[in-house]
Amino acid sequence: GFLPLQGHVVRNWKVRWFVLLQDKLLYYKIEGGKKEPSPKGRILLDGCTITCPCLEYENRPLLIKLKTKTNTDYFLECCSREERDSWALDITGAIHAGHPVQVQELHKMKNSFKLIENISLHNIVERMYDSNTGIKLTRNLDQGNRYKETFTGSALVDWLISNSFAVSRFEAVTLASMLMDENFIRPVGVRSTEATRSSDPSEKFLDDSTALYMFAESSKKNTSSKEEVHFNISELSGTIVKQGFLVKQGHKRKNWKVRKFVLRADPAFLHYYDPTKEDNKPVGGFSLRGCLVSALEDNGVPAGVKGNVQGNLFKIITKNDIHYYIQASSKAERVQWIEAIKPLT
Repeated sequence: GFLPLQGHVVRNWKVRWFVLLQDKLLYYKIEGGKKEPSPKGRILLDGCTITCPCLEYENRPLLIKLKTKTNTDYFLECCSREERDSWALDITGAIHAGHPVQVQELHKMKNSFKLIENISLHNIVERMYDSNTGIKLTRNLDQGNRYKETFTGSALVDWLISNSFAVSRFEAVTLASMLMDENFIRPVGVRSTEATRSSDPSEKFLDDSTALYMFAESSKKNTSSKEEVHFNISELSGTIVKQGFLVKQGHKRKNWKVRKFVLRADPAFLHYYDPTKEDNKPVGGFSLRGCLVSALEDNGVPAGVKGNVQGNLFKIITKNDIHYYIQASSKAERVQWIEAIKPLT
């Protein structure tokens, strides 16, 4: 699949097509909408160590760090927590492929839990407040309301693991629930507040990038109505239905670029981002109301499409008759995107 990779000489980000083998991770360059036949580079997994979650870059919270036995660092970025954890699990399995017992333990880790002895919740909260190494507080939007100094459920889980307070997401969720029960943190917004009503203790805290929390002693939320929110913020406030990397044809130069697509509902919009940029702002997007979406046949290049493309194409026509040509990485992924978009048109 597609993942942004940080360069070694020039520390910029490039999107590459990654293929995981048993002993190495290959990455390829995409030219003209098609994967080049020879790999651009390879990461040897023998003796490699993996760090996930990796929180070394504040603007890129979904990183995986690989350090080879020659001490070369590779930073790979995913588009969602679920994708990141899936890649990390598969890469870790490949690293330990010759050690089946370790692979078995890796899969068991998801549901195992052993609280660190003599753990202090006060110590965790003090570390969370640290201006340099603590949890990053951001402004967030939920149901048209804006909240200051909040963090997401998945961000807290990542932070607890990276600071060695937990070794698995299950443990981190348990710790976060304890922090909430002891009134160190509190939920804000609809999703996280509704979860606290669950009868199952393990479901009261959400390991989710859309569930918001804040320190219990923080000031009350600073809200504004949906009508007062700027239009661009309004269209970005919908619930994320699906996200992932796709290849899109440009409107002017007709060249192909990998973009991170985010599909939202209520309101229904499809935005796309340049994953090589540091800011997390869309470079384009459009309302899905009145759009037509359809798959394009792979036998030959359809009219309107330039270049020797890989295939798995689909087209979106907006109600203003603007045509978007997009490539998925597989036929199955193309079907998933079309089925996710259609109900929102």
